Amino acid sequence: MKKYIVFASLLAIFLSACSTKEVYKPKKISDDWEKTASMNERIIDTSDNVALLQNRKVLSPNGELNVTIPQNQRVISLSDGRVLSASIDGNITLTSVDDGVKNFLNLKKTIAAASVQDDILAVLFANDDIALYSIATQELLFKEQGGKVVANDARIVNPFFLKDLVIFSTLDGKVIIVNSKLKKRLRTVIVSSEDYFNNVIYFNIADNKILAATSYKLLAMAQKELRQKYEIRNIVYDGTLMYITTKQGEVIALTPDLQVDSKIKFPFAHFLGMIDYNAKLYILEKEGYMIVVDKKTFDYSVHEVDLNDGFVFVGDKVFYVDDEKIFVK
Repeated sequence: MKKYIVFASLLAIFLSACSTKEVYKPKKISDDWEKTASMNERIIDTSDNVALLQNRKVLSPNGELNVTIPQNQRVISLSDGRVLSASIDGNITLTSVDDGVKNFLNLKKTIAAASVQDDILAVLFANDDIALYSIATQELLFKEQGGKVVANDARIVNPFFLKDLVIFSTLDGKVIIVNSKLKKRLRTVIVSSEDYFNNVIYFNIADNKILAATSYKLLAMAQKELRQKYEIRNIVYDGTLMYITTKQGEVIALTPDLQVDSKIKFPFAHFLGMIDYNAKLYILEKEGYMIVVDKKTFDYSVHEVDLNDGFVFVGDKVFYVDDEKIFVK
């Protein structure tokens, strides 16, 4: 009987907490956001820079590609004019977007992320190992064992090519720089050191600085390493400032040195994605709002938008949500 009372009490507390969960409620709403259209297919999976539709076609930031992914594979990336897809046991397919020519490699381990440049395939495995392969000969060119990984954020960054350098964003919160010609690791930089969900979710190079982020921390690195703590939802960089949204409902503009330039807060907002276009930030919010922020003044307007539950993929000037397109222009 006592066990039942305890269980009932816990259940009541849980239900009470759920029923009183705060959500974003804008103080003022402008005109409805009517720049929407339906798609013929739903999104069933997303990765770093591509998404997979229900008909197994690939959706890029600029629209649907004429590439079909096999049923036993998931889409990994769009890189150097090729779509990379892989099965859970490490069979990877590289499909040319232009002519459909395919290359196949069997890497025998689950792949978390991958990119390609010319004949070099760079792979981040699900156990955090990194490797380089020759596509033509399938030869292993470089391999390094990764760190211990318990759980990941779904946002996993593909390897980044910069001439002869390959920059891996790892699952244990590091940036590893490898020289593909020398087949040698040049440097390892720690972004953050959390125990869980510590993979790098963003990487870019700006003003000769490496910009990287996990869910918990931002890194800017040139002559020295700078870090700031934020619980990050979304990041965009416009060539001058970095804009982030946080789990606390903030929209923050940061310099490449991670100094706050502008800041605004939308209490209890849960941001799904952000697009930088025409001097404005377009931010999609979970409860069905489009928040438009002027990048110069940080004035904003809020618009209601029809929003389905489902996968969200951020395109060039459009949010893809489930089977809907929400345009920013």
